[in-house]
Amino acid sequence: MRLFGRRTPPPARPSVEVTPAEPAEHQAPADSEASRLWSDGFGRVGTRSLQILAVVAVIAVFGFVGTQLTLVVIPVLIALVLAAAIYPLVSLLRRRGLPSLLATWISLVALVALLSAIVWLVVRAVVDQWGELQDQAIQGFDSLQTYLQDLPFDITDEQIASVRDSAVSLLQSDAVGSGAIAGVSQTADFVAGFFIMIVVLFFFLKDGPAMWEFVLRPFEGHRYERGQRVGAATIRTLGGYVRGTAIVAFVDAVGIGIGLAIVGVPLVIPLSVLVFLLAFIPLVGATVAGILAALVTLVAVGPVEALIVVAIVIVVNQLEGDFLQPIVMGRTLRLHPLVILFALTAGTVLVGITGAVLAVPIAASIWRAIQVWDGPDLPAKFARQKRSETA
Repeated sequence: MRLFGRRTPPPARPSVEVTPAEPAEHQAPADSEASRLWSDGFGRVGTRSLQILAVVAVIAVFGFVGTQLTLVVIPVLIALVLAAAIYPLVSLLRRRGLPSLLATWISLVALVALLSAIVWLVVRAVVDQWGELQDQAIQGFDSLQTYLQDLPFDITDEQIASVRDSAVSLLQSDAVGSGAIAGVSQTADFVAGFFIMIVVLFFFLKDGPAMWEFVLRPFEGHRYERGQRVGAATIRTLGGYVRGTAIVAFVDAVGIGIGLAIVGVPLVIPLSVLVFLLAFIPLVGATVAGILAALVTLVAVGPVEALIVVAIVIVVNQLEGDFLQPIVMGRTLRLHPLVILFALTAGTVLVGITGAVLAVPIAASIWRAIQVWDGPDLPAKFARQKRSETA
């Protein structure tokens, strides 16, 4: 019997003489009693609870397996995101008449060269000057503590010391700075994961549509069409998110970098690079970059200039959020900020900084797949609007 095939009508049964049903008082009431037990309100709640627990258990198992196989799962996810981002280039080269293999190699080499340039820029601009940047940020926090003590409302020394210790621990931890980048880059896991990512990326670019057709081979009819819609929507969402975020991050880095240079802040290049990198973490990244730039300005130039830098960061972020992002991103990331925050938290807890970067595009792709589940503009039944919503 085919698992995903259409059901065929059962063969006609030979007619048999139907005996009259026994009187109701002679039938065992067990089945009807059980049916009534599970058909009332509590029974329906219990059934749904069991179904939810089963789904949660399956998700938990997959999540546990994924966290245990990060050396494979993370490179594959990164390869999928990057393939979705540069697949339009592969398609363009193929339409221009290049063979599929040559178009794939050109796109892959171009992407690797771009990533290598970014890594080189980070190492050259940030890692080499991370000690100075770290010291100035800590000194800026100490200066900020002095200013906060003169405020009219009460902030205890214990509260300030607690926040300072947390910030210093973050800046001096092995997870931040040249030590982490140099240490991770020298491990066998990093090298193995990088080569796995490159190999998987190559095959995604070369045979991605054929792979998806193979996955959809068991399905027919509307199930096959649904699989095609979901696959196309997922790739468009992932690719649009990465390309849009890269454009927005570049504009943020250039805008804030120009503002820092005008104010006369040192370490403009490393701060601009950090702005670019942190922009890939929604909500939190821009705030962290702005705080770091303001603390460095507070130490190197002064409090007035630090306030000017804060104003520059706010203006650039507002222009990005209200003008640039809607144009560049379009419908790619239509998620509520609370959903984004939950996705960031879950991704960070499970996988760390890589999870923080990947969680939001994955969540956006899942939501986009739900939006096209039953048709190009017809979401899944549970996600459809059932009534006039005024809130």
